[in-house]
Amino acid sequence: MMKNLWSDTESDKFQDDLALRVYTSRLLGQDTSLVLHGGGNTSVKITETNLVGSTEDILYVKGSGWDLVSIEKDGFSPVRMAHMLSLSKLKSLSDPQMVNELKTQLTNATSPTPSVETILHAILPFKYVDHTHADAVVTISNTSNGEERIREIYGNRVVIVPYVMPGFDLAKEVGLLFSEMASDETEGMVLLNHGIFSFGNTARESYERMIDLVNVAEQYLVSQNAWDNEKQLTYVKSKKIRNDVSQLRQKISLVAGNPVLFNLTNSLRGISFSNRDDVEKIATRGPLTPDHVIRTKRIPMIGRDVEKFVKEYVSYFNAHKTNAKDKKTMLDPAPRVILDREFGLCAVGKNMGEIGIISDIYEHTMESILRAEKLGGFKALPASDIFDIEYWDLEQAKLLKNTNFLEFQGEVVLITGAASGIGKSCVQSFLNRGAAVVGIDIDSSIETSYQHKNYLGLICDVTDEDAIEGILEKSVCHFGGLDMIVLNAGIFPKGKKVSQLSLKEWNKVFSINLNSNLNLLREVYPLLIMAPNKGRVVVIGSKNVSAPGPGAAAYSASKAALNQLIRVLSMEWGSDGIRLNTLHPNAVFDTGIWTDEVLKSRAEHYGLTIESYKTNNLLGVEVNSMDVSELAAELCGSLFSKTTAAQIPIDGGNERVI
Repeated sequence: MMKNLWSDTESDKFQDDLALRVYTSRLLGQDTSLVLHGGGNTSVKITETNLVGSTEDILYVKGSGWDLVSIEKDGFSPVRMAHMLSLSKLKSLSDPQMVNELKTQLTNATSPTPSVETILHAILPFKYVDHTHADAVVTISNTSNGEERIREIYGNRVVIVPYVMPGFDLAKEVGLLFSEMASDETEGMVLLNHGIFSFGNTARESYERMIDLVNVAEQYLVSQNAWDNEKQLTYVKSKKIRNDVSQLRQKISLVAGNPVLFNLTNSLRGISFSNRDDVEKIATRGPLTPDHVIRTKRIPMIGRDVEKFVKEYVSYFNAHKTNAKDKKTMLDPAPRVILDREFGLCAVGKNMGEIGIISDIYEHTMESILRAEKLGGFKALPASDIFDIEYWDLEQAKLLKNTNFLEFQGEVVLITGAASGIGKSCVQSFLNRGAAVVGIDIDSSIETSYQHKNYLGLICDVTDEDAIEGILEKSVCHFGGLDMIVLNAGIFPKGKKVSQLSLKEWNKVFSINLNSNLNLLREVYPLLIMAPNKGRVVVIGSKNVSAPGPGAAAYSASKAALNQLIRVLSMEWGSDGIRLNTLHPNAVFDTGIWTDEVLKSRAEHYGLTIESYKTNNLLGVEVNSMDVSELAAELCGSLFSKTTAAQIPIDGGNERVI
């Protein structure tokens, strides 16, 4: 049930009107049943004195790109009220004209673009205005007799506005209805199929009215036995589903025109909803609110038939494209939400941040659909209205503007030995290029090495075959597949001559440096085949392959054997488009294998000081982990798209290798 989060102690910290606007906006943002990922809108009207001494009424409205849960003062766009009121009297105003007018009336040129609902906020005769997409209210209005129910619930407390697409037309409709229907009892406004507004002359009054209005809707759902939904199923996945997941992700990527991430959310509600006998009937009527369609598309894909979904999407596009002169071009028809009996709720996106938004939205959508069904049936807006939002010029322009292409966006790399040294640097290099990264290591710090949505750190002993099985399942279920592998895990034991080297020590080095890689490569092969941009493998080899040193027999031999394995695999996998290349670093001293003891012994062996030993190469440079990781990332990129079986030294030039 809705909770009032207002605190006198906390609110006392916010003294002026805009600060209080920030405070109550954040209170609304904390409740995901009111506001999800940038949704909702708030404003406050303030009289200010400008630079030349004139007083002006300024509307501070939430700016584009800000989220209510974390908004600051800078997140509100200050626009001149007088001009907004003048605009509201026009008979018509195109979207591009409106956006231009909003921007030209900012009193601070560095402020974000004002909301498309700015004019609507301006015409409402209250100092504070709050707008949310409250689940309970939208649930009730998304039924066949939703308007009647809203009137029954609120009476004269709210003005009811039939759905109109956001922008100037909505502002005109609100202005007309509000002047006719508002009274002294009016506390808010319900936009059917869209959301709810509350008003007040103080920040507290507007906020508490919102909480109370939404609470009334929730209590209504309780009274209609439409609040509690069915018991959720226990989520039990098959032991091995990674190949099926990868194949589905590959199909979706091909339709999207670029690699995408594909996440099995492990949602209990998702698996229950996906296994309903009527799921295709109730889940394909449209989104909960038009605002969601940009993120989730009009409907989810039911099951795994991508071709059928695309065919239906193309039909939907063609049916609602208005005429031959219409310049709208089809967005990629790939699904964003998948409901599958075995996989449950799945989300598709270019990164995990986007996937998190999509899955959150659909979690709320499922709950609302089930509640609406208990009120007689969930009923979304007509497909034509959904199309208008999905292909709204302003939204498409925003999507294009926010598209920052990164080379590995939508792709997944698995890096072994990723907790330190070269492996840890590889994590950063691939994240910087937009990849989703699975870092594995026997060191438990791997789980928290990076606080990044595109990072998954998993503890794993690479010599444990069962552990590798589990890691691959988790990785693919989390990101959808594997596109790239960086084999970095290895050990460099203390120097020991062959005459003193036991078979046990020899086998230990080979089990980590060679055998574990053979096992991993064998298991990832089916996944690399399904990589949308073809699979890539980078091996972190060693200068010792071509120029071994005394006392390093096990290490040198294991690295040489791995090198030979990669050469063989390059021939075996080349026809699949999979490329495998090896980097041969030397003397990378910021790695775990170069302990102080090892460094000292090797420097003494060559009769050098430690500092001289670090730069003992033709160029006189020190090679560090980031140098190696950047080259490893490049090997997976387009620059080396026609290179396989290469062995590339990164050692500053070594006479013995040359």
